[in-house]
Amino acid sequence: MIAVTAPHIPVLRNEVIEALAIAPGETHVDGTFGAGGYSKAMLAAGASVHAFDQDPDAITAGQLMVEESGGRLTLHHACYSQMADLLADEDIDGVTLDIGVSSMQLDQAERGFSFQKDGPLDMRMAQDGPTAADFLNEADEDEIANVIYRYGEERRSRRIAKAIVDARPLTRTSELANVVRKALGHKPHDKKDPATRTFQAIRIYINRELGELEDGLEAAERLLRPGGRLAVVSFHSLEDRIVKNFLRDRSGQKSRGSRHLPEVSEIRNAPSFHKPAKAVRPAKAEQASNPRARSATLRSAIRSDVPAWVSAKIAQGGAA
Repeated sequence: MIAVTAPHIPVLRNEVIEALAIAPGETHVDGTFGAGGYSKAMLAAGASVHAFDQDPDAITAGQLMVEESGGRLTLHHACYSQMADLLADEDIDGVTLDIGVSSMQLDQAERGFSFQKDGPLDMRMAQDGPTAADFLNEADEDEIANVIYRYGEERRSRRIAKAIVDARPLTRTSELANVVRKALGHKPHDKKDPATRTFQAIRIYINRELGELEDGLEAAERLLRPGGRLAVVSFHSLEDRIVKNFLRDRSGQKSRGSRHLPEVSEIRNAPSFHKPAKAVRPAKAEQASNPRARSATLRSAIRSDVPAWVSAKIAQGGAA
């Protein structure tokens, strides 16, 4: 059996495996390894797996699973947007992405992703580069407000940004949460903590999550063989809109684009994916047992035999 380092079951696990339609002997990519839940399920279905994670802690924790996989699991300490370059010589039958912060990261107070436990204001998935504290203590008020508005969809972003600047320097998650709560007014009976959107926005910005998602979808398109399956689980509207529009576009349907990211024109081609499957939401039982599942959406599609589209930035020599 394959050992699991994670104490949790990944969201929509059975639905993801069904969408992947894994046949024994196939090769699949788990673009967001995390605690290894999806990789374990792929291995159990008979696949060999290339798993990616930019978090060194996830790679270290996954070594036992590698040892017990019988050579069928390979871990890559890299962003999933790099999959097409790193696996260019592989014949890939499926790609799975579970977008956003992992439960493992949220549960570690010292990583600074959550306001549920006090910790350093960090939020870096890869554990390198500027921290959330660096950004909040150095950026000007307008930039902070724009980040909170764009990535947190927070209408009162300017009030929050002013409160943050007035309270600087900030070094702890509890300090930031309290500043936001005071700025917006926090009532004990509120169903949602007013700091939620701000934490989401800063985390997405620090880790370039939406840009990574767009790049990763294009990488999956280039990597998948004809008939290969793509399955993406997202957890909020910004992510889901990007996935939905990508699959609509690539399957020949009209896309509205994303108002949160710069529009990148494409060199049009025939559909590189067949019509996407109907979006899947977790059953009520899963939502009840796992609060994180309540906002999850699974979108999937099958790769056609048409060459991958060429985005404008690739055509101009930019990074994928």
